[in-house]
Amino acid sequence: MALWVEDIEFPKLSIPITIDHAERVMPKGQIPVTYADTLYLSNLDDMIGCRAFTPTVYFYRPDSSGSASKRPVMETLKDALATVLVPYYPLSGRLCDAKNGKLEVSFGPGQGALVVEAHTTMAIADLGDLAVPNPAWLPLIYHFPDEGPYKIMDMPLLIAQVTKFCCGGFSLGLRICHCLCDGLGAMQFIHAWAATAKVGSLVTCPKPRWDREFFRPRNPPRITQRHLEFMSIEDTSSLTRSLLQVKTVQKCYKVRREFQDQIRALAQGKNITPFSCFEAMTAHVWRCWVKALDIKPVDFEMRLSFAVNMRQILKDPPLQDGFYGNAFCIACAKSTVQALVEGSLSDTARLVHEAKVRVTEDYLRSTIDYIEISRPKRLEFGGKLAVTQWTRFSMYESADFGWGNPAYVGPIDLTITPQVSLFLPVGEFSSDRTMLVCICLPESATRKFKEFFYFN
Repeated sequence: MALWVEDIEFPKLSIPITIDHAERVMPKGQIPVTYADTLYLSNLDDMIGCRAFTPTVYFYRPDSSGSASKRPVMETLKDALATVLVPYYPLSGRLCDAKNGKLEVSFGPGQGALVVEAHTTMAIADLGDLAVPNPAWLPLIYHFPDEGPYKIMDMPLLIAQVTKFCCGGFSLGLRICHCLCDGLGAMQFIHAWAATAKVGSLVTCPKPRWDREFFRPRNPPRITQRHLEFMSIEDTSSLTRSLLQVKTVQKCYKVRREFQDQIRALAQGKNITPFSCFEAMTAHVWRCWVKALDIKPVDFEMRLSFAVNMRQILKDPPLQDGFYGNAFCIACAKSTVQALVEGSLSDTARLVHEAKVRVTEDYLRSTIDYIEISRPKRLEFGGKLAVTQWTRFSMYESADFGWGNPAYVGPIDLTITPQVSLFLPVGEFSSDRTMLVCICLPESATRKFKEFFYFN
């Protein structure tokens, strides 16, 4: 099985960046709001885990044919953004406080998206293999000089940094506020922006829908499910010491289809209910992570969480096509350290599967009402690993702004949230289901994790 997994190393780099210009980009046309107007955000938009920016970077190599290189990058991107911000006008607003600690989107003067122009003396080739996220790419994402961690108030909801490399290529570093859209919603917006830039006129397919009132709480709100994902658990285990009191390193493994199929077959065991590849791989990563960290005490209860897209689950009524807000629930499985370490992969996969199938329409409504009543104030990472799947996002296909598909699309630095594992697609031509499994570990645990991951 080790032949089907590759430990991908990324080079240590220092990218010199010069910021040349920054400007606000407003919608280029009439929008259905005026100054002092506000827009409702659902409790799914407003949950504590969405109160952050999602940073991604897109790399575009220099055009060898010379045809696309004649198009001015900054002007093309800014003009297309101003055009697409008309139907996606909420991204030009700002977050503000409503009553009871809730957020909403407000509109006023001096707002808009922020576009930053920068350059570097490096060539894209100097970055090495663009196969895996590299924390050294952080300068390609714009942060305000006085910006604190997780700041979202009084911030542009879309921040784009375009960095030109000396070779003629460029990168697009994006930060989009998670309160405005989930992963699928962000892909919908980026596809509209890219298609508009490519053809030179507005392209929106599907037509964007705000529709946040769809997820209003019930009156009165009622919690009908147990929400492990939000529960505050005192972490009396060695996990906090292992991950938060030492510097972690970011590890990425390229996993071929054959390995995924083998893990899925092992996870299936004698279970009658078929497990998905995601469920099997998530169970495998969870067990390997717990084993490698050698968490004590062994009776400590661990949690695993992951997002479940509700778009296809909602039937009564269905969510309309074009909705780009947050439409997911957090599934949560639990198990003791001992059960994870000594039990089988099949046992763990069953826990993941059961957590997923618990997420129903009623679970969604209960989640919304739980947030309405409790309004959690902080992320609960006690004993928890969160797995995030990006392999089903059309990240490469959605991002052709006229210079072809990007050479890389994805995150940069995972060590900021070390209890998160990410499943990523591998390049635009990866049609064989090869994916990247990225995870953060203390340096002392990387060898053990690799052994467990390769050989189960």
